[in-house]
Amino acid sequence: MRTDATFIGIEVDDSVVGDADLAKRLDEACPVDIYDGSSGRIQIREENVDECVLCRLCLDASPADTVKVIKLYDDEAVLA
Repeated sequence: MRTDATFIGIEVDDSVVGDADLAKRLDEACPVDIYDGSSGRIQIREENVDECVLCRLCLDASPADTVKVIKLYDDEAVLA
């Protein structure tokens, strides 16, 4: 997770980082282009993370507890 982010942090479990299908789903689901799945791995576009609108589409597209959206502005509460 980025340490210089202001509002949002994103964590992806190491067990799914190399999942090409999940990388593609996340890339397609996110309306603010936080995820980049073009390499077949889940990569985070750090410059877009604070644009997160808390839509939950990435959480819905991924297996439970593999992607976490952390609200840094709210004592690091995890979006559920």
